[in-house]
Amino acid sequence: MAEQEKEAALPSKENFSEWYNDLLLKGEIMDVRYPVKGLYVWFPFGFNIRRNVYDIMRKLLDKDHQETMFPLLIPENEFMKEAEHIKGFEDEVYWVTHGGTSPLDVKLALRPTSETAIYPMYKLWIRSHADMPLKLYQIVNTFRYETKHTRPLIRLREITSFKEAHTVHATWDDAASQVDEAIRIYTDFYRQLAVPVLASTRPEWDKFPGADYTIATDALMPDGKTLQVGTAHHLGDNFAKTFDITYEDEEGEQVYAFQTCYGVSERSIAALISIHGDDKGLVLPPAVAPVQVVIIPIIFKKPEGVLEACEELKEKLEAAGVRVKMDASDSRPGAKYYKWEMRGVPVRLELGPRDLKNNAAMLARRDTGEKEQVSLDNITDDVLSLLDNIHESLYDKAMASVNERIFECPDLDTVKEKLSQGIAKIFWCGNKECGLKIEEDIGAGILGIPTEQTEGCSGKCPVCGSDADTQVYVARTY
Repeated sequence: MAEQEKEAALPSKENFSEWYNDLLLKGEIMDVRYPVKGLYVWFPFGFNIRRNVYDIMRKLLDKDHQETMFPLLIPENEFMKEAEHIKGFEDEVYWVTHGGTSPLDVKLALRPTSETAIYPMYKLWIRSHADMPLKLYQIVNTFRYETKHTRPLIRLREITSFKEAHTVHATWDDAASQVDEAIRIYTDFYRQLAVPVLASTRPEWDKFPGADYTIATDALMPDGKTLQVGTAHHLGDNFAKTFDITYEDEEGEQVYAFQTCYGVSERSIAALISIHGDDKGLVLPPAVAPVQVVIIPIIFKKPEGVLEACEELKEKLEAAGVRVKMDASDSRPGAKYYKWEMRGVPVRLELGPRDLKNNAAMLARRDTGEKEQVSLDNITDDVLSLLDNIHESLYDKAMASVNERIFECPDLDTVKEKLSQGIAKIFWCGNKECGLKIEEDIGAGILGIPTEQTEGCSGKCPVCGSDADTQVYVARTY
């Protein structure tokens, strides 16, 4: 390996934090050198991944949601209306106090989330039961004055890619059904990223401020911690009462509406690159890879038609809808392999004079490193089939890793032993005091109650000893 390639090599993924930070730069995802703490810059390559990821989300939502855009600035009087909500965000808000050199009459908050920006408008838009359900979403940046250790894509002061949906319904049960639907959408979304997620109902003390309840999805990261990668909140009629969102029911009475909100951020991309990546760099699912196939011409002293054949192959694959790049640069083949492996390109095709004589190309898959010779006659079908196979293989591998790292634990000592490896499951009576005592004793949090509980399963609460038929996920979190 050339000296410059040694310098560009990643640390082992076993040192996850160092590996992750290096990969963001060397894989050209994000540049962390912007001169404001907690704000980062998307490289074009990383932004291309982001675009592909959010295109999947849009396709899922656009079936029965509409995309919109609300202002970034929220007047203080609107922001302060919902007491429980503002209490949850009061330490994180950025305030705009001046317009140029003139003090503003009303301070303006940079949205940490958009309930208080959107709901004054919902008051104007909702008139009767015929106006519901209303399902809108936006993909925007949000700002939170994060005081903990910031980390690109994971813990930021500017969340650059916050998809938030806000829905309005006539009944509490309709809103509850929408929360379930949101979790189904998120599970499907992450399935298309080949990322397994676990859904659980958050404990009362960890729900969204102002919500009746919260269900969240978590991804298990390589270091054994979990990353919250999606949340869905049943808001009841709490915000409707605050913002006077009422409708005329079929009897002609004015009644409060019920609402939900649910969000996903660029943490989705953090999970994607962390779970699939390896010591050579990114390993991208084909659906979101900016380049799905890279063609490497193998040229010796005379091209012998290789470049023309590579160009023809590129055109054939592009006609089938494949995103293709041909690397005809002057770099050595090994340097090209290294470059495109770092960028996670799912399939590499090598074509040289000998391959051309055999009417074949050498195919290498990024996820397993396996190589095989394939006929140029059937190469389009072979590549399309392989891209599907790579996606399924990535998901199966990730799912197996999650299942291996969820541990049924009979007591808190066992929980403490297993937390460094992954997620513990333990029975809990549901009492808040017992839940907080569990968290205190193990030095980690209760993620929540899995949305799918094993029927007929029972045990004892590790704190009070009471009979319990509910298990909870326990994990260290980002």
